[in-house]
Amino acid sequence: MSSPKHHIVLVPGLFGFAKLGGFDYFMHVEEALGNRFAEAGLDWDFVLVPSPPTGSIVRRARVLVESVDEACGEDDGPIHLIGHSTGGLDIRLLASPTARPEPPLWFDRVQGAITISAPHYGTPLAHDLTTLAGRRLLFVLYLLTFGTLRFGGPPLTALAPLIASLGKIDDALGLDIKLLDRTIELILSFLSKEGLDEVEDWFEGIRADRGAIIQLTPEAMDIFNAAVNDNPSLRYGCVVTRMPTPGPVTVASSVLSPVAALSLAFFTPLYVGASRPSSDYPSPTPAPEVQDFLAERFGKPVEASFNDGLVPTLSQLWGDIVWAGTADHLDILGHFQGEKDTSHTDWQVSGAGFTESDFDEAMDAVADFLLNA
Repeated sequence: MSSPKHHIVLVPGLFGFAKLGGFDYFMHVEEALGNRFAEAGLDWDFVLVPSPPTGSIVRRARVLVESVDEACGEDDGPIHLIGHSTGGLDIRLLASPTARPEPPLWFDRVQGAITISAPHYGTPLAHDLTTLAGRRLLFVLYLLTFGTLRFGGPPLTALAPLIASLGKIDDALGLDIKLLDRTIELILSFLSKEGLDEVEDWFEGIRADRGAIIQLTPEAMDIFNAAVNDNPSLRYGCVVTRMPTPGPVTVASSVLSPVAALSLAFFTPLYVGASRPSSDYPSPTPAPEVQDFLAERFGKPVEASFNDGLVPTLSQLWGDIVWAGTADHLDILGHFQGEKDTSHTDWQVSGAGFTESDFDEAMDAVADFLLNA
């Protein structure tokens, strides 16, 4: 008699998507975990959750439940939950007995939950992104990334005014809205008709609901954590990432591809914004043994300013540490510049130096956690 199929549920983060224009947010994670489940002699499938890109956490959790209902509701196979960034909060809300006293019928089949680079205690960057300029700036990066990867991007000269305007976080988030809007129009002009049609729903989702952005502030997450208790029957694990402090953006970036040049220029203000811990709502200080482990993994004692470009490192701690290491917010999903495997493409140029061997180590740890939860 064959063993039941394992359902691996993948929940994207803020501005993320399940599939968009034929491009898969979790493509490298799917390949890596699929190989490891196959090596263990198990049958599996993936449930890709089409989370609203900037929708409220409550709405995102509702979509998560509906997706699992549809994909896994009629069998008895084990269910594994993995959430990247805001997706990790969706998982916690779904699993919480205080927030959801009557769990879905399939919930007792959930074996474990892993959050990857999730802002459990918020990110100070969320305050900056609540401004119109902040939302536009983050939107430009994701739009540019998608457009370049899927359809080929605009020339560097089209982006030069925006790149030149990026410096410290205060300058970046005080950019002229008209400049950002012109940049968006330029990027859209380089997408084909097919491309425009494929991203229309994604755009509409961003326009319709941006509730998650304000909900990721440290103040809002303080309320979230008070209301959303962990489920005692579920094992929680976290993947924790940090970036070295980036150096100043120089003229040398202009020799890179357009998306790399903008991403590199853009990364520094994001990193600086995420490095400013809240004095009133700081992330808790880890236990001494956790501090020692993180210091070993990062090569230096962990500080409150550590972050992965979007989320403070200490904010990512929840449950058991599955893996910790140097990576930016998207490297950990396999979106880095690969040397051996050309299918790896860097979505967020940061200089983290994340490699195939680092990704393999992280995915080994994730698979081991899921199979032994």
